Amino acid sequence: MKSQRSFSETETGKLYLVPTPIGNLEDMTFRAVRMLKEADLIAAEDTRNTQKLLNHFDIHTPQISFHEHNRNERAEQLIQKLLDGETIAQVSDAGMPSISDPGYELTLAAIEHGISVVPLPGPNAGLTALIASGLDPQPFYFYGFLPRKKKEQAAELEELNRRRETFILYESPHRLKTVLQAMRKAFGPERKIVLAREVTKRFEEFLRGTLEEAVAWSKDNEIRGEFCIIVEGNDNPEEQVEANDWSALSVKEHVEQLMNEKNLSSKDAIKEVAKLREQNKRDIYAEYHGI
Repeated sequence: MKSQRSFSETETGKLYLVPTPIGNLEDMTFRAVRMLKEADLIAAEDTRNTQKLLNHFDIHTPQISFHEHNRNERAEQLIQKLLDGETIAQVSDAGMPSISDPGYELTLAAIEHGISVVPLPGPNAGLTALIASGLDPQPFYFYGFLPRKKKEQAAELEELNRRRETFILYESPHRLKTVLQAMRKAFGPERKIVLAREVTKRFEEFLRGTLEEAVAWSKDNEIRGEFCIIVEGNDNPEEQVEANDWSALSVKEHVEQLMNEKNLSSKDAIKEVAKLREQNKRDIYAEYHGI
């Protein structure tokens, strides 16, 4: 085991992981402000966005960009600065570095080079939403953003459906409607869900109900703001997965499975598959017959 004593003197510099407010500037801690002032350099996800924060707290420390597109090459530069004795504070645009934001690669590289990595506590959208959700907060599972591609997303939702813990997702407003529909399909309409919108910001809102109600809300309302999605865990994952074991089947395979298992005609099987998959019966018919 390798030991790191965060507050001991070291020959190298130190990497400080500094959380920043997720919407309300009053959530910035005294220690976070002090560390940003005392650091030799701030590694920021977006220097323009971070500059607004620095201006508000009268911080004049120079910045360097560190984001998903330059993280590998930039990490090498930052590690060298740390080895030369500089103190670096790493921040993302909002919240905790490395949590659905850049930071992990730099942290790992620092540890591999024997450089102390010192985390500061602070704002996190997922945990903030979780404790106000009304769903059981312990144990919980943090996932973050789902994949964008439909097939990959369905596979991940199938895995999440096996979890008994309450779990946390992040989602953007323009994808929320389709993600909720995919979740209803994967988890069932009665699963409890909480949509936490614009957490800590002026228009903070918590929408609590079932997935069926959430889908209905998304259809009837203009969706704005960033969302944390808190989802009730599955008390009977084995039973639910067995009921949805068709998710990995093609339409043709699904129709044939029902025909064999329930002794249905192709017409009746197509009708049931359309209902289960929440698709138009004509589309299922066309795909089954290769039209």
